[in-house]
Amino acid sequence: MPDTPSPNPPTGTAVTTPARWKPLVRYLALGGLAAGVNWGSRFGWSLIMPFPAAVLCAYGSGMVVAFGLFRAFVFPGSPLPLARQARNFVAVNLVGMALTWMVALALVDHLFPVLGFRFYPQAIGHGLAVAAPVVTSWFGHRRFSFPARHGADRGA
Repeated sequence: MPDTPSPNPPTGTAVTTPARWKPLVRYLALGGLAAGVNWGSRFGWSLIMPFPAAVLCAYGSGMVVAFGLFRAFVFPGSPLPLARQARNFVAVNLVGMALTWMVALALVDHLFPVLGFRFYPQAIGHGLAVAAPVVTSWFGHRRFSFPARHGADRGA
């Protein structure tokens, strides 16, 4: 009988995420958690301030969560001192904050009214805007906030 590959994988094998993708998967999962804090806290902030300011404060709330999660689980072992990691993290997030703020206001104040969209425009506009800096923040944090040790590869 010829030696041909079986169309069915052996029992008990699991599909695993390649090691090089694990930091990215963790970034997306934990970043999603921090984005949820960002989005959810905006409702509270909106009770005491106008929407534009609430978006900025909510971003700060999500940043606090993201810093701890990313430092511990996504980019562990950076040789930078904690204070430099925090400073660089804030710098990277200022770009993300500006992008989130601009997208949220563009949607809520300009695009949604033109489209006649009235179904929770602030909640939906802010929710969409929170996703805007995902790619730029990944590269910024990977290269600047929490760089790997020289010669170490985190994959992806």
